[in-house]
Amino acid sequence: MAQTGGGWARRAGLAGAVLGVAAAGAAAGMAVERLTVHRAVRRRAWLALDVAAPYGSLRGTPGRTAADDGTELYYEVDEPGEGVPEGAPTVVFSHGYCLTQDVWHFQRAALRGTAHTAPPMPALRAVYWDQRGHGRSGRGPVGEPVSIDRLGRDLKAVLDAAVPEGPVVLVGHSMGGMTVMALAHHHPGYVAERVAAVALLGTSAGGLAEATYGLPAAGARALRRMAPGVLRTLAARAELVERGRRVTADLFAGLIRRYSFGSRDVDPGVARFAERLIESVPVDVVADFYPAFAEHEKTAALAAFGADRPALILTGDRDLLTPREHSEVMSEALPHADLVVAEGAGHLVMLEQPGLVGDRLAGLLARTIRNHGDTAPPHRGGDGP
Repeated sequence: MAQTGGGWARRAGLAGAVLGVAAAGAAAGMAVERLTVHRAVRRRAWLALDVAAPYGSLRGTPGRTAADDGTELYYEVDEPGEGVPEGAPTVVFSHGYCLTQDVWHFQRAALRGTAHTAPPMPALRAVYWDQRGHGRSGRGPVGEPVSIDRLGRDLKAVLDAAVPEGPVVLVGHSMGGMTVMALAHHHPGYVAERVAAVALLGTSAGGLAEATYGLPAAGARALRRMAPGVLRTLAARAELVERGRRVTADLFAGLIRRYSFGSRDVDPGVARFAERLIESVPVDVVADFYPAFAEHEKTAALAAFGADRPALILTGDRDLLTPREHSEVMSEALPHADLVVAEGAGHLVMLEQPGLVGDRLAGLLARTIRNHGDTAPPHRGGDGP
């Protein structure tokens, strides 16, 4: 029986890795190469990378607030030093599926003035938060389905707690971008009054039920048909699956590299950092969130970010999870936005090409301050029609 259970754990770990990562967001293709290296050597190398790499080490002033269903949401605030422009916005970062706020490491460093951008990143207040079930935030009530609309309400709770007044710039990646769109759908008045600019990275306004994840059409159809049931089964045996994920860590690392990055030349420390982020999300959270993506449709909500404020849509041309076509659809719905396609980049474009992302965000923030600045209308408290 022990042998059978171990085999099930390995199969479950592999299925969880393939479905959980392919379904949403973070994997790569050097599995064969990694499997040729002795496991002990690889683990020593991973440990050395974990100790030496600074990625994810930046911390701010912690804060907590409650969502409208009582779930505790964790956020951190970085207060700027001197030289903050009058009326400058607070920048609020929302991360993607199977990640945490730490995925913004390079952008956080740039806003702290420790990374070069052109134009220079202005000194601004910034807020980073963990979506429910991820990082240091709590999980929702047992049995309550997760939806993108729910995440939009969570973002509103974080904004009310961390940025009670003044203009804000919303930056969202993948599921975080969808969260920003859900906020716009449910609170267009808040967006009209408070949101000075928006940046949507590697995300989609809808149509994810037809996503292929870089697979042949038949394989993509099979994945969409099987994934919900398999994930429910894996979630029901979460402890065994987590052991299986450790057994299949080599293949999991290969999947992460394939679905996270467009190039094989990614810094090994960055690749290992992405693995750590994704490994930290329990399989039952992966399963709980997966159905929400097929139901997501917020193209119409983009109109809330009207032509009177700067907007950025940025995607990698090798993104297998939210391909560039999704960004092009968003660009049609938000025609004044700058559409930037990062050549050679995959889904985790902010880790793979932090210089490009930093430069584009710096430009967006400079335009926001120049065009908006102290002309931001005061918050009147209502959400509007």
